Amino acid sequence: MPVPAPNLYPDFNTIRLSHTCLNVKDLTVSKTFYTDILGLQITDESDTHIYLRAMEERGHHCIILQKSDEPGTVEVMGFKTFDEGDLDRAEAFFKSKGRPTSWVERPYQGRTLLTSDNLGIPLEFYHKMDRLAPIHQKYALYRGVKPLRIDHFNCFSPDVDASVAFYSEFGFRVTEYTEDEESKKLWAAWMHRKGGVHDMAFTNGTGPRMHHVAFWVPTPLNIIDLLDLMATTGYVNNIERGPGRHGISNAFFLYILDPDGHRIEIYCSDYQTVDPDLEPIKWDLQDPQRQTLWGAAAPRSWFEHGTKFVGAETRDSQIKASPIIAP
Repeated sequence: MPVPAPNLYPDFNTIRLSHTCLNVKDLTVSKTFYTDILGLQITDESDTHIYLRAMEERGHHCIILQKSDEPGTVEVMGFKTFDEGDLDRAEAFFKSKGRPTSWVERPYQGRTLLTSDNLGIPLEFYHKMDRLAPIHQKYALYRGVKPLRIDHFNCFSPDVDASVAFYSEFGFRVTEYTEDEESKKLWAAWMHRKGGVHDMAFTNGTGPRMHHVAFWVPTPLNIIDLLDLMATTGYVNNIERGPGRHGISNAFFLYILDPDGHRIEIYCSDYQTVDPDLEPIKWDLQDPQRQTLWGAAAPRSWFEHGTKFVGAETRDSQIKASPIIAP
């Protein structure tokens, strides 16, 4: 199917991705990983939750770690709207698509709409979040990989065309994509709201499942420093893929796994996509530089491992084509 034309005047205005809640087994273990290794800053914690933000973020949190009997699952993915009225318009939109909607109480957030997308991925939208004092020039706080901000989500979808069509309806725009030449179905697509390569991406596979959540860092050298740190603090086996440079997005990358199997991408050096008439870039599925412009090829786990969303049933993709996979 062709990539949908951009919807420049959607029913409601989503500014960007905001946060996700990850279910974990042991808060102490996860706290060490996300603070000492990644370098996120704690904004609040209790016996059941830890709230964290990155160094440039003024919002209260971008990651919530939730102690759970279902560790290794994703509770919700969050997005910020332009204004309060967009929340009511979002409710009407999702209701019109037959999706469940409810207003929920979330700590440190204003009015919050809980719903789900066409595959059942749990989504929440809010406008107001507690605003914290800036810390980006408090260099004594920088540690780990020195994450500046949350950058994007990537999810496995059993029907990438359907996912792209649904998100296009409420204003997400495709920047890059790859297509199965035989069926002409989308194999993967990258979609944005904030003017980068993506806020949300979809990759063909058993889904819906979260493939990864990504953090932007200042330079590739931060990624090298993280590798040295992980290799000497007991986390060498948590390094899954990279470092390298993607063809799609042009980003310098590293993929690691947290103690519960959630995949984290460390990411920098992509490009600006603000112009609303920017044409999406198409890649050949069999071009190995699509996924890795340079660096070791992606391992099989990168195409197969993901973390499930609470309450969402998964199904297999029907696309038979696959990219070149390293043994």
